[in-house]
Amino acid sequence: MSQTNFPLPAEFQLETYRIERQLSHGGFSIVYLAHDAEGTPVAIKEYLPNSLALRGPDAIMPIIEPQHQATFNHGLKCFFEEGRAVARLDHPYLVRVTDFFRANGTVYLVMRYERGRTLHDHIRRHSGPLKEAFLTDLFARLLDGLDEVHSNGLLHLDIKPGNILLRSDDSPVLLDFGAARQAMQGEGEYLKGMYTPGYAAPEQYGQREFHGPWSDLYAIGACMYACLAGSSPPPSDDRMHTDTLESAMRRWSGDYSNNFLALIDHCLVLDHTQRAKNARDLQLALLDRKPPPGVQISLLGRLRDFIHH
Repeated sequence: MSQTNFPLPAEFQLETYRIERQLSHGGFSIVYLAHDAEGTPVAIKEYLPNSLALRGPDAIMPIIEPQHQATFNHGLKCFFEEGRAVARLDHPYLVRVTDFFRANGTVYLVMRYERGRTLHDHIRRHSGPLKEAFLTDLFARLLDGLDEVHSNGLLHLDIKPGNILLRSDDSPVLLDFGAARQAMQGEGEYLKGMYTPGYAAPEQYGQREFHGPWSDLYAIGACMYACLAGSSPPPSDDRMHTDTLESAMRRWSGDYSNNFLALIDHCLVLDHTQRAKNARDLQLALLDRKPPPGVQISLLGRLRDFIHH
């Protein structure tokens, strides 16, 4: 079963929040713009997987067929636990969860409403590759936030340009921790993994036991690659069979520093054991303009960097 669910209507009173309109609608949830009792705008994420639940145009409660009830309940429990876990995070580059509650037969996460544009839109509207200084600052901040995520025992597992918001001052906010529940241990039926082709690491395709911080670092590298190429690298599951990815070092040699390009290629290594193990190491390599752990840059490359910089 798969269908499109109708959102809650405008002006609907959801606990102490008033729904204004739908912001986005994915296969797993609906996100609304709402206002709290003081009139402050918030974003509210509603657990409503298309494959398990159906809500018609005039309904509030979703309908779940008996054969899907157990899976729906397990996902609801994980979604609620995700809210509890993510609410512990308080970092300037991570979306802030301020409340979570059960209502209408499902679960809602309330988040600080952030204004800006996604990195996806920024790439699409920008003519040509983005400048290295801008990208270094952007991804150093993201890696700082990601280190906070990993330090709390969570993974994101769906980092992509569409989930990175750029505020008016170009500082980033990492959005949508919908896949964070996959990092949590729990009993019950496992929900199918969420991933975005081109940004998901190869171990996300059916190898849950190999998920780790290195999986998110693959996605960081894919986002950096997309900032240069204008589109994502080939899906990693395709690369496992026939790797058609042109390395950043080869494709943009001379346009960016060799250390910067090597860092991208390092993140996109298919073997997860060969990637950096944590976001902090990658951040330091990016800021210090040093090769990522285990990566050697040729003497010729270093000389070229010296000449260009």
